[in-house]
Amino acid sequence: MRIKPIHLALALVGLVLGLLLSVQFRVTRDTMKFPQVHRVKTMADKIHDARAERDSKQEQINKMREELDKEAAGAALGALKEELVDARIESGLTGVSGPGIEVTLNDSNLEVKNGGNPNWYVLHDEDILKVLNELRAAGAEAMAINNQRVLSTSEVRCTGPTILINRNQRIAPPFVIAAIGNQDTLINSLEMRNGVIDSLEPWGIQVSIKKVSRVEIPPFPGSISFDYARPVPEEQK
Repeated sequence: MRIKPIHLALALVGLVLGLLLSVQFRVTRDTMKFPQVHRVKTMADKIHDARAERDSKQEQINKMREELDKEAAGAALGALKEELVDARIESGLTGVSGPGIEVTLNDSNLEVKNGGNPNWYVLHDEDILKVLNELRAAGAEAMAINNQRVLSTSEVRCTGPTILINRNQRIAPPFVIAAIGNQDTLINSLEMRNGVIDSLEPWGIQVSIKKVSRVEIPPFPGSISFDYARPVPEEQK
């Protein structure tokens, strides 16, 4: 049979391709035997795996951010904000306003009787404390004396003719105690029979009480810190 030129050409092309593939295989096999080339390939594989892990972690981060954004826009954050506002009010760090009363206390305008003790005719820290305690017991939500916020840690003590409150604030009579709460309940707590006002009346101590539709109480002017008190761990509750 006579061989056509095209068949001969195809055979030659196939032979050449076979030789090229054989040479390339040998070169690749020999190259892989060198440690440096093998190390480069190993590092390239590690880089590839690290990139794949990075992409996976980034996808997780994106999902977590989406969930956080949903929570931040949801009811959970709203409840947390309300809790923070309540905590700031209770701690006295924010000014508040609302219906309440004003109690004005002043020294007696009576003349001291012969042989009488003049200290009975002036206001003392214990008188102020009695009024504050009655208002607290009656449900006062916030209080101030002469525009000084009264906290649970506020001290009230005499220093000569003045009263010291919140460590370094000196106030003098007349003392105006502002309290936010149920107006009738607050007034009744002070005017109850044999109560705090009755105990001041014999000495002529001046007391006036009035309802105020909007009492404004300023925030505590200083800072609050706890050097010894710490929250109890959850596992110990």
